[in-house]
Amino acid sequence: MIIEEQINQLREELRQHNYNYYVLDTPVISDYDFDIKLKELQRLEENYPEYYDPNSPTLRVGGAVTKNFETVIHDHRMYSLDNSYSKEDLLDWEKRIKKMVDGEVSYTCELKYDGASISLTYEEGLLVRAVTRGDGIQGDDVTTNIKTIKSVPLKLKGNFPAKFDIRGEIVLPYEGFAKMNSERIAAGEEPYMNPRNTASGSLKLQDSSEVAKRPLDCLLYNITGDRLGISTQFESLKMARAWGFKVPTESKQVNSIDEVLAYVTYWDSHRHNLPYETDGVVIKVNNIQQQEELGFTAKAPRWAMAYKFKAEQVFTHLYKITYQVGRTGAITPVANLEPVLLAGTTVKRASLHNADQIAKLDIREGDTVFVEKGGEIIPKIIGVDFQKRNQDSQPTQYITQCPECSAQLIRKEGEAQHYCPNYKGCPPQIIGRIQHYISRKAMDIEGLGGETVALLVNEKLIINYADLYELKKEEVIPLERMAEKSADNLIMGIEKSKEIPFERVLFALGIRYVGETVAKKLAKHYKTIDAIINATEEELVNVDEIGITIAQSVKEFFASEENRKLIYRLKNYGVQLEVSADKLANQTDTLKGQTFVVSGVFEKVSRNELKKMIEDNAGKVSSSISSKTSFVIAGANMGPSKLDKANKLAIPIISEDDFLAKIAQK
Repeated sequence: MIIEEQINQLREELRQHNYNYYVLDTPVISDYDFDIKLKELQRLEENYPEYYDPNSPTLRVGGAVTKNFETVIHDHRMYSLDNSYSKEDLLDWEKRIKKMVDGEVSYTCELKYDGASISLTYEEGLLVRAVTRGDGIQGDDVTTNIKTIKSVPLKLKGNFPAKFDIRGEIVLPYEGFAKMNSERIAAGEEPYMNPRNTASGSLKLQDSSEVAKRPLDCLLYNITGDRLGISTQFESLKMARAWGFKVPTESKQVNSIDEVLAYVTYWDSHRHNLPYETDGVVIKVNNIQQQEELGFTAKAPRWAMAYKFKAEQVFTHLYKITYQVGRTGAITPVANLEPVLLAGTTVKRASLHNADQIAKLDIREGDTVFVEKGGEIIPKIIGVDFQKRNQDSQPTQYITQCPECSAQLIRKEGEAQHYCPNYKGCPPQIIGRIQHYISRKAMDIEGLGGETVALLVNEKLIINYADLYELKKEEVIPLERMAEKSADNLIMGIEKSKEIPFERVLFALGIRYVGETVAKKLAKHYKTIDAIINATEEELVNVDEIGITIAQSVKEFFASEENRKLIYRLKNYGVQLEVSADKLANQTDTLKGQTFVVSGVFEKVSRNELKKMIEDNAGKVSSSISSKTSFVIAGANMGPSKLDKANKLAIPIISEDDFLAKIAQK
């Protein structure tokens, strides 16, 4: 047998043994025999480097070191899920779904594993990239570390699509976690706190050989891509298993919310028998076409819902209430607690939200309070043990002055929070605005973090985000923990931020109520910062999804002479304050004032591509037909009730070709 054939045969054997052991849990050879084969392959690969394979089983042992994890934009956004906590929540969700789609609706129920989200990209059956969830838009490339996880297939088997992403969770089984901690304790080291955080932290270790030592597992649950030929979610899980992925077998297809609740009830009591942490059930509309019809909100898919198991609760002592000042001047009261273990983490602080919440629960310093993790993520106080309250206890008097600058607080009518009005002189507001400006979803300035911003402000090198563009290397080198290389990276990162597109710059400015989605709407509608500045309140309200509160906030921001000076400076420094010519070239007003509903399956372009074309040409996409609908774009298998409603309302129904021709006329 020639060497190349011998190497390839060993690789295939080892891949199959890995699959048998880590996915099927049915090994057919001993660990010793596996190790002998692996060492033989390592020897051959070392002697014949011309047969190198980036997906060889020998790379499972790690060894590569990653100093900086590259940020990668997801081909398909990784959305978060809406949460529900009761049968009523699920019934409301079902009602919303049935108003928007035709025909019977079935569901796939899957356990919600508590791990670190990951997206794996496969091309021609080979793992090419593994990216963390990050903010859903972009994450960190951790491919080298993921390749060390034995249950992640490096090469697929069977009949798979040419390219697709598959999403899942990197988890640390209880047994492996316990073993890791026993070894740490024996070595005199502090034990890890919980499996989820340990799994998440493992993905960002620089030395992949250290990751390889950890008993991480990868559970997959969602295939994403274009034209994959998959008709249901439950079918996709079966297909993923056939390709070699570890897909939990606890998933189940059901036909009603009552069956969903039966599944939830069963696993709420049986989940503790599983080898992994779970915190709920994910319910998905099973039919992929119906999923596409339902689409997404700004944050989550409409076709999926997470039912969270009841949060763990503990009680502890509240010894002090302090107050934080945010970048907008909003005051947040914080409960400082006697440390207590809750859902695997030590909780020392919890948000009290606002003065109304404190008064509603009658929370006082010195109380014994009940704490839970909302959605098992954010600690919150849900009640007070009044039987343990000191008789001399006095009601909490909410502060009247800013804890940072002593300005008199204000509270606008109809708003829950108090605000510090000292916009120019309150340090946390100044620092917070700049920290928001440089954040990942905004200007994403590499080499500049929140602590460095605070240092720059405290050293009086900057007092606003426009000052960043005047910083010089020799000014920042003397800062604490700032070496020459760090200073170079900071200055280069600031310079590179001038390439960030207009909609993200608009978000970065920190206008109250102008989040990512609103910033995109305004940028798309007005094209330039000057057009937004000159728009009247009435004109702003007429922009899709811009209400009176947002319009007033935008006008108030640009009415400030100081803010207008900042904009003028940013413009002179070369920051992008208008939509780029390249982007404008792909946008027209052809469909302005027209609303489209997209229904069915399409041949030439995907549903998402159709929606993007509509929006790029100033049209609006709606999920449901109404008297305001201008056209329905109908593909194959359009729902009968949508067809019936369109005919009753005399809404024109056009084909995919009709729409593409309409766009071509621009």
